[in-house]
Amino acid sequence: MNRALFVQTWRAQWVKVVLVCAALAIWGALMPTVYGAFGTQMRQFMDSGIVPKELFEFGGGNVFTIQGAIALGFIHPIAIALNMVFAVAFAISAVAGERQRGTLEVLLSRPLSRRTVYVTLAVAVLLFVGSTQAAFLAGAVIGSTLAGVSGELNLANVPTAWLNGVLLFASFGAISLAASVSFDRVSPAAGLVLAIVIVEYFLFVLGTLWHDAAWLQPFSLFDYADAKNVLAGAADRFDFVLLAAVTGIGVAFALAVFPRRDLAAPS
Repeated sequence: MNRALFVQTWRAQWVKVVLVCAALAIWGALMPTVYGAFGTQMRQFMDSGIVPKELFEFGGGNVFTIQGAIALGFIHPIAIALNMVFAVAFAISAVAGERQRGTLEVLLSRPLSRRTVYVTLAVAVLLFVGSTQAAFLAGAVIGSTLAGVSGELNLANVPTAWLNGVLLFASFGAISLAASVSFDRVSPAAGLVLAIVIVEYFLFVLGTLWHDAAWLQPFSLFDYADAKNVLAGAADRFDFVLLAAVTGIGVAFALAVFPRRDLAAPS
């Protein structure tokens, strides 16, 4: 890893990091607040059997428990979009954007190997993702405290939930960086990665909302970030292993492809 490149990357992104983390902290505090205000009434309404329980579930989250409320906030499209700012948007432009602007050759003309550049950017993405996940969970804990329901949340499970979330978005970050080093332009890399993310999210949501399509969920990476069960102390080790394996495959692919690519002059 190159220290100068790493510092420059953070210097260029720190305002965005602060804004995204602030937004995620506020969003993370919202769901526990909603649960504290309406959770009991919603649970009673659901138990009455007037409407199917599935209508109150989304992506494994709900407003009947504090764990379910936080999980609902975690998997909501708003939270996903905010986390993807670094896991996808930054990662895609990290190399392909430099290549498109014709500045990658300037960077590589210094005594930096391509693997060093890649590792530096990968570490930056990982720390960005770790920061956004920490902000979301910090907001959730603060929201739970302000709503008076923090006693229902086992804080000892929060670091495990953080790791589970980091691994999910790190896997998308690894895929995005692999696409970034494989293309000379941002557009094709972005198109490929966004297609993957949208399909993965669609399969996950469809499987949670439609019982007959539940078999599709294991094909989605989102299914392996189970915030509700992790916060309840029922984490599945396989989820962590699979997400780490996907991240490793993305890293291995990028490290194999990037050093071997021809970087012709931009047209």
